Amino acid sequence: MSTAYRNRIQEFKVTLSEENINLKTLRELCFNGIPFEGGIRALCWKILLNYLPLDQTLWESFLKKQREVYSQFLKEMIIQPGIAKANLGLSREDVTMEDHPLNPNPDSRWNTYFKDNEILLQIDKDVRRLYPDMAFFQRPTEYPCQLILDPQNDYETLRRRVEQTTLKAQTVNRNRSGVTNVSSPGKALNLYPSNEYEVLPSGSEAHWEVVERILFIYAKLNPGIAYVQGMNEIVGPIYYTFATDPNSEWKEHAEADTFFCFTNLMSENRDNFIKSLDDSQCGITYKMESVYSMLKDKDLELYLKLEEQNIKPQYFTFRWLTLLLSQEFLLPDVIRIWDTLFSDQDRFHFLILVCCAMLILIRESLLAGDFTVNMRSLQDYPISDVHTILTKAKELQDNS
Repeated sequence: MSTAYRNRIQEFKVTLSEENINLKTLRELCFNGIPFEGGIRALCWKILLNYLPLDQTLWESFLKKQREVYSQFLKEMIIQPGIAKANLGLSREDVTMEDHPLNPNPDSRWNTYFKDNEILLQIDKDVRRLYPDMAFFQRPTEYPCQLILDPQNDYETLRRRVEQTTLKAQTVNRNRSGVTNVSSPGKALNLYPSNEYEVLPSGSEAHWEVVERILFIYAKLNPGIAYVQGMNEIVGPIYYTFATDPNSEWKEHAEADTFFCFTNLMSENRDNFIKSLDDSQCGITYKMESVYSMLKDKDLELYLKLEEQNIKPQYFTFRWLTLLLSQEFLLPDVIRIWDTLFSDQDRFHFLILVCCAMLILIRESLLAGDFTVNMRSLQDYPISDVHTILTKAKELQDNS
């Protein structure tokens, strides 16, 4: 470790040791990257995502309350209607004439259960393939959720719910554009070959199962948006950062802390996932066009070339913007980009600057290429050095 890097870590420690953290100072430090050592990154993200208050004296009581709230969400939302919750003091409720699995009433608990299963199947399919090139998400967590796995409890794991789901007849796949694809029963029953994922012993759960639970609870609490494909790519890096925190006291609560940080981030980013808002000023279409507006201002020649080839921003910036570049780079590089995004006061405007910088950095090949070559470059971005990209984005910001 170089002396300069050690000094940088010390700067963070000094800033984070203040009783009242100076957000402006912290943002300036984080903008150029946050050290992993000592759990500094995980702690800074919790502050930058407006989860932890700036007053450190409030942390202990605040965290205790938030984690209790999350436990309550688990109790209330990961349930199977009609099954007793003995530990909550409720007596067994049998299937009744008023509420039974074929009850068409939208308020029926069974109806809700089956609708939830549709969402759960989509989440399950997406989280199982989260960062397939990394073993992390398939490995068991050191801190499985005891509330769910305790044999004394009547709660079932989401994994078992997927396996036992009554929706085996079809797999509902709702993509971002609202198109619903229904696959045949044969395909649905063989979604996951038995050898694709290691079966963990009883009492263990993989990290992907924790991510699944976070997304399911988010969908239950936000029925207006529920779950849309791609949210898994946003929650993944946050959970990974918190679940690899070298400080075990924080790592133990990675699930609850990720849930609240993801919720806060989605409160700023959720309009990108709501199709009815696409053409509004807060929707994704406006943001995609903003990338081209900025490019027109910064590099008119390149802008005209893309226009001439009819390469529309939605062909590539849709994924860049909605998923915060999480699919364009390797996970460590995504995390480094997010250090800067989260620390910028106007984080989503800075994301547009980053997208514009990505275009300008490959301008020579774009100016020389035809439609096919250029589309390939834009959909499989050729530069992997994120430091170069962030430096260029900052330069564009400073010259605005």
